[in-house]
Amino acid sequence: MKREIIETKDGSTSIYLPELNETYHSKHGAIQEANHVFIKNGFSLFEGKPISILEIGLGTGLNALITFNEAQKLKNQIEYVGVEAYPVSMEDALKMNYVAALNPSLEPIYLKIHQSDWETTTNLSDNFSFLKRKQFFEDINDKEAFDLIYFDAFGFDVQPNLWTKAIFETLFNALRNDGILVTYACRSIIKNNMIEAGFKVEKLPGAPGKREMLRAKKE
Repeated sequence: MKREIIETKDGSTSIYLPELNETYHSKHGAIQEANHVFIKNGFSLFEGKPISILEIGLGTGLNALITFNEAQKLKNQIEYVGVEAYPVSMEDALKMNYVAALNPSLEPIYLKIHQSDWETTTNLSDNFSFLKRKQFFEDINDKEAFDLIYFDAFGFDVQPNLWTKAIFETLFNALRNDGILVTYACRSIIKNNMIEAGFKVEKLPGAPGKREMLRAKKE
């Protein structure tokens, strides 16, 4: 499938898939969306605590990189697992400008995210372990293994099969009690599927350019 590199409104880059008319991140700003949805409304709730994170849709590695950057400030002990069925090529990953936009010292970390072996844990630092799994979301079978899930799949219009009750049941089971799932999306059907899967769901203000987002909790 053809992929084009685009610049989003905050100056950070993303990948556009013309065949699907879909981008990997918000056109209003890739970095600002990641910070708002996954850091501000997810990761920041665990400040100072050891935390296991599951990312659904590793993609360009932006969320992993931003989380690493924040973890160095907050001194969290992090276990990070990224799931991706269709990995981004190294060529496309190197076209992203995240390192320059965030912190040039992050370059070796960004390279490790993409160059590390699949299915093998890599220590990105003393407090951050990283594992990427080449896996379809439907095949996830973790049980009470994570505190936080970043749900960053392609949008409902493109892949509605990734936003079903069954998928959210799988992720509900993967979370520990009091675990959190955050996503940029906020459709009624998505919210209802989360509730049917067992989550307590709240709407929050969305990232710039989007009115609302969802945060779901396992109680």
